[in-house]
Amino acid sequence: MSVPEAPPVPDVFDPRRYATAVPYDDYRVLRDRHPVAWQEEPEVLGWPAGPGFWAVTRHADVVRVLKDAGTFSSYAGATQIRDPDPEDLPFIRRMMLNQDPPAHGRLRRLVSRAFTPGRVDRFAAVARERARTLLVRALAAAREGDGTVDLVAAVTDEYALLNLADLLGVPASDRGLLLHWTQRVIGYQDPDEAGPPVLDGAGRPVNPRSPAMLRDMFAYAGQLAAYKRRHPVDDIMTALAHDAELADAELEMFFFLLTVAGNDTVRSAAPGGLLALAEHPEAYGLLRAGAVGVPSAVDELLRWHPPVLTFRRTAVRDTELAGRSIRAGEKVVVFHASANRDERVFADPDRLDLARSPNPHVSFGDGPHVCLGAHFARLQLRLLHEEVLRALPGPPRLAGPAVRLVSNFINGIKSLPLHLV
Repeated sequence: MSVPEAPPVPDVFDPRRYATAVPYDDYRVLRDRHPVAWQEEPEVLGWPAGPGFWAVTRHADVVRVLKDAGTFSSYAGATQIRDPDPEDLPFIRRMMLNQDPPAHGRLRRLVSRAFTPGRVDRFAAVARERARTLLVRALAAAREGDGTVDLVAAVTDEYALLNLADLLGVPASDRGLLLHWTQRVIGYQDPDEAGPPVLDGAGRPVNPRSPAMLRDMFAYAGQLAAYKRRHPVDDIMTALAHDAELADAELEMFFFLLTVAGNDTVRSAAPGGLLALAEHPEAYGLLRAGAVGVPSAVDELLRWHPPVLTFRRTAVRDTELAGRSIRAGEKVVVFHASANRDERVFADPDRLDLARSPNPHVSFGDGPHVCLGAHFARLQLRLLHEEVLRALPGPPRLAGPAVRLVSNFINGIKSLPLHLV
């Protein structure tokens, strides 16, 4: 009796694949047959080939990697699949996201003092009114036109950006800079977002997180901090600027992290959740009827459409994961979107169940690097969905295909055309 061969290992690296859809069928093959699978890292979109990495797709293994910073380091090679330029690595390591305990814990405690739930909650009334205003404006535009609107352009991009700007304390005149920096850093794989890559003297793409590419952003952060010291108000940058334990370089790195991660988490999750509701009108009906609570729905929509697809770690010693031997120095990449559909953890994972409980999704990560802004993100998403329910008596209907970001990192949606009237 012959034993059937294991299916070939699917490629889940190529960022161009994600412009069509998240490859959930391939994730299932990996979870079932190759839960820790070697992935080649060829030249793509002008970015040079890399050494390859281990793709980790089961929930339990993803959580283990994220929790075990002593074995799987954020510091050794930073947290993106692509290796940074060795000359840039010392600079990139200054960011909290790319540090390991105990240095990571120190920075996290410092920023947590500013990023308090109380300060975040005080923005709730403003955020709700913003969501309501943007939706009213979108409905008016739909009525004046053909009944459709791109919800990303009309609502969700601006909603995420302005909420973050309020929390940070960025003046209204400068808020467009936040979106520009986010697109440059997050959307660097997508020509529509970032434009052609900037090349160095040898004709190689320059990493968008390199010191040269971020000089304007860090200069702005320093100027804003100096202004907040002279004119303190109740916002995150004022709190950070007055923290004597924070070095100027650390404060600038926090500004980078909060601007990019804080903006793009909601900027990706909001249209992703609305797309899911448009594709599942019965779920929208349950939500609007009050049969399901909005907080529960927000977490299920985050499981269904995690804003971050992957994060990278580097093994700092030889180890074993799901029966595979991993050598020190090799890259290990966790796939959040796959873990969120793991049948070993979630019953009927390919069904959108807004009442799902428990719901241990990893959309905000796990372990020491669990998302510091998760409370702020959930708050924004809850308020937005509550106002959508108020504004739309029926489920949103797709007026065309959603346009997705070319990225194996961010689960982004660039356009979401909907019938609103």
